[in-house]
Amino acid sequence: MTHAVIDAIREHAKTEYPRECCGLVVVERGKPVYVPCTNMADTPAAHFAISPAEYDAAEQRGAILKVVHSHPDISPQPSEADRVSCELSGLPWLIVNWPTGQIVEFEPSGYKAPLIGRTFSHAVLDCYSLIRDYYRETLAIDLIDFQRREEWWLKGDNLYLDGFGKAGFVEVQDMAEHDVLLMQIGSPVINHAAVYIGNNQILQHCAGRLSSRDVYGGGWRRATIKIVRHTSLC
Repeated sequence: MTHAVIDAIREHAKTEYPRECCGLVVVERGKPVYVPCTNMADTPAAHFAISPAEYDAAEQRGAILKVVHSHPDISPQPSEADRVSCELSGLPWLIVNWPTGQIVEFEPSGYKAPLIGRTFSHAVLDCYSLIRDYYRETLAIDLIDFQRREEWWLKGDNLYLDGFGKAGFVEVQDMAEHDVLLMQIGSPVINHAAVYIGNNQILQHCAGRLSSRDVYGGGWRRATIKIVRHTSLC
């Protein structure tokens, strides 16, 4: 990485502070160039998102070498969500702290977040991400992903009713191991999901908490609106 690229990344982090900056390093005319992007995240002080249009535009300039973002006021060490996202991107990542300017680089290494004890990050490590990983690791079933904007359940979306149907689930009346329980918690629509893992226990990931194995009783039962089962298990 050239000094010019590092300087450009730090300058972008400084300009965007206290928001997270984000961008891409591409090869242009045989040299690495930093392409700053607009942070499209709903909570840009804590997360970043690059629009598909900007990603495509950067790719038109040259092969993408690295994904870049900043950590304002916190360590540039990658979070668990950063490590998972790096694996999904298949590219090396660079994180810069501002205001120190310290940089950490890392790359895909096969990391998988544990099913129990993972940190929460909306749309990266959330209840649906946990269900996708559980189905892949336990049942060798790959579920589709779908975009989930922050607090979509308060903005007129009904993603879980629509999304689980598209992912191959159908409603059932009985409950069996591996079924998904769709719940409504402080929301006008279904906004949480858990996997029933047998023995009156569920695997779930609630906002602001580590993913966990919990007893399925009390409030969780009252919050459950529907039970759905993957068609391959019917």
